Amino acid sequence: MPATSIVTGIILILIGLVGYAYGVSTGHASITALIPAFFGIVLAVLGWLAQTKENLRKHLMHAGVVVALIGFILPTGRLFSKMNDLTWSAAVISQAAMAFVCLIFVVLAIQSFASARRNR
Repeated sequence: MPATSIVTGIILILIGLVGYAYGVSTGHASITALIPAFFGIVLAVLGWLAQTKENLRKHLMHAGVVVALIGFILPTGRLFSKMNDLTWSAAVISQAAMAFVCLIFVVLAIQSFASARRNR
């Protein structure tokens, strides 16, 4: 699971950087475009720490799931709140990508936790 956290973090960092770079290229750069990158940094660090601190792995991965769950809920709520005025802009695509990536991580983590519990 730590490797999955690191990969998910890298994907989120890329989503944030691409979104920000697009904003810079169009002259509409906003620091909020980097929000997926901030979540990605946290997930990658938690994954790396879980690999290096075996005794804290369980706690760090649970923290990672909380971060990913928040990373799913926030953009999803924002997208649903603007459902009537939704246009496929770079911001919407970035938010949808972040929500999707975080949801996949949460599902994989739940499967991993359930499997670990069954194998105990």
